[in-house]
Amino acid sequence: MSGEKSALSVVVAGGGTAGHIEPALAVADAVRELVPDARITALGTERGLETTLVPRRGYPLELIPPVPLPRKPTLDLAKLPARVVASVRRTREILDEVDADVVVGFGGYVALPAYLAAGAGPFRRRRRIPVVVHEANASAGIANKIGAFRAERVLAAVPGSGIVRRGDAQIVGIPVRSSITRLDRQALRAEARRHFGLPDDVPVLLVFGGSQGARSLNEAVVGASGALADAGIAVLHAHGPKNTVSVPPHPGHATAPYVTVPYLERMDLAYSAADAVLCRSGAMTVAEVSAVGLPAVYVPLPHGNGEQELNARPVASAGGAMIVADADLTPAYIADTVVPLLRDRQRIEDMGRRAGAAGHRSAAAEMARIVLAVAGTEPNRSER
Repeated sequence: MSGEKSALSVVVAGGGTAGHIEPALAVADAVRELVPDARITALGTERGLETTLVPRRGYPLELIPPVPLPRKPTLDLAKLPARVVASVRRTREILDEVDADVVVGFGGYVALPAYLAAGAGPFRRRRRIPVVVHEANASAGIANKIGAFRAERVLAAVPGSGIVRRGDAQIVGIPVRSSITRLDRQALRAEARRHFGLPDDVPVLLVFGGSQGARSLNEAVVGASGALADAGIAVLHAHGPKNTVSVPPHPGHATAPYVTVPYLERMDLAYSAADAVLCRSGAMTVAEVSAVGLPAVYVPLPHGNGEQELNARPVASAGGAMIVADADLTPAYIADTVVPLLRDRQRIEDMGRRAGAAGHRSAAAEMARIVLAVAGTEPNRSER
């Protein structure tokens, strides 16, 4: 690259799932607020959601070969070294092309090549690029554990993630986009209710199970639809684009409707319409629901190493949420536990305040300031 460099160049690496991509984009937005002429480049692979999410937010996306890490000894494990070399080589080219000042990694398949290409070990570049690592989950993944060994700053959503061996990372929470952190639910409530066809004067339970939905949540809430209608509780239920639900007719739906949608494009309106949420407890979901101050009933995904329960535990301990095991989420549980919660306005308001206090609404801005410090850049400047 020739000519005088005038703009900060930040590379964010967080592809694969929304839990990696959304925090990366939230930090990118926050960096742009501090340094409007900053050059932001996102790394991703052709397999991940970043191919749609990143361009939709207006950032350039550079694709690298994916490096999946096999969990068991297979033939894929033998191919891993070659895949790593190819991916790191391409990532290094991109870092040179954009003249990167700092790499910000959020874990996953995309982050590991970025950490290595920035200057570690046998992949050392002519110019070492500083790295900032952020761990969103309560149990750190292998990519971030490797990145943390050579990072200038190691950040995490919650204590005890295991991302560093000694001490702990700086706790900043999970970066959430400004449309959520600045959301005024009360101001948008009437518009949100009209948007979904919900009345103004009844409690609303928002139900969703992630971008693809969750069968156990769908079955339990539909099974309790009669009890919810009897109690005068409306439901906004995102069942997932590949799932369908059949809600039995009930006379109570005339005043407390049960609204089903495959997917929620406007989460800001969904949060504003709701009084409480029943959902999975992925790290990003917990961060958003807490940031907007909604009480929640979290149903951790029953697979993996229990990360989702760990994600929800701090908010539940603060009194802003309840946790129920997937196997225990039944229509009877909803009728006996969730319905009384929705009918208790004082309890809903108290839990909402506690959830909001447990959240980290300023995480993206705080992390952006850290990124600028690591890059040696001052906010609100147009030239070096």
